[in-house]
Amino acid sequence: METTAYDKDGQTLAASPWAAVGVSAFDERLYQAILNQPDAGVTGWALLTGSSPARVREVCDRLLALGLLQPPDSMGGIRAVDPRVAIRGLIRRRETESELLAATAEEMASTFEAGLLREEPSRLVEVASGEGAIAARLEEMYARAEHEVCLFDTPPYLAPAGPQVDLQADLLRRGIVSRGIYSATGLEDPKVLSRAFRMIELGEQARVLPSVPLKLLVVDGCRALLPLTASAAGGYCAVVVWHSAVTEALQKLFDMAWQQAAPLGQAVDDGGLTESERTLTRLLAAGMKDEAVARHLGVSLRTLRRRVSELQERLGAASRFQLGMRASQRGWV
Repeated sequence: METTAYDKDGQTLAASPWAAVGVSAFDERLYQAILNQPDAGVTGWALLTGSSPARVREVCDRLLALGLLQPPDSMGGIRAVDPRVAIRGLIRRRETESELLAATAEEMASTFEAGLLREEPSRLVEVASGEGAIAARLEEMYARAEHEVCLFDTPPYLAPAGPQVDLQADLLRRGIVSRGIYSATGLEDPKVLSRAFRMIELGEQARVLPSVPLKLLVVDGCRALLPLTASAAGGYCAVVVWHSAVTEALQKLFDMAWQQAAPLGQAVDDGGLTESERTLTRLLAAGMKDEAVARHLGVSLRTLRRRVSELQERLGAASRFQLGMRASQRGWV
């Protein structure tokens, strides 16, 4: 059985594409008649459309409101607007209405979620067990991101990093802001450090702390994922927390840590540094221990300390702290 849609006046809506901009079948027929016979007047258009002059006048008022007709001139004549201009205007109007509706939907969704939580607080938290289930939740959360993703990155690394790296890369290509705080101990792993620098190259804003309190992913400040300790059997478990005071608190925790963290990035004005020296300044800025830095650079502790001493002398820094500060001021890290 065929279903017919009607507008607010009870008129059948035209098939695509006019229905998409709220123009009924008769509205379109009259508009076409005015385009074909611009001088026919109300009486002539009534004959062309098989309607009454009264209905033509009524619909002309609607077409005028839609921007398809020009206001009557001093002689009372009615003229059509160039369809290329008029239809673009209708499309822009519908796009604006759709954006407003989408914004309203977000507001209503917040009310809806709050109501569900009051009715059944257990909805606040969802447990995802197994690597596959967690990967599915990660993919869903990244796909739904609209504004910003915030990430705490710290050992232990229980699952392969590849899938999440791909999701983050896609996120950055979409223009979503990504902020990551890495633990200095985690960056001692060459694979983690390489991944962090790769994300920075793609556009991630990265900072480092000596330690990070927990693994955490917060999306748009309203959804969070916290991986839990692997089970003795080698399984994976995480919790997804939906929009609530908990997610707001987790976002505030991240923002506070972000203010305290040191930037982790590439040199922008290296002052003649070699590639090895640029890497050295980044590793020192990450707060890594000498042993870990030496392993990354493939040198002995004695050689590392000699290079650090040379950098301190070049910058006139009396300590590691001053070296980091002055390197940062010069844009080396």
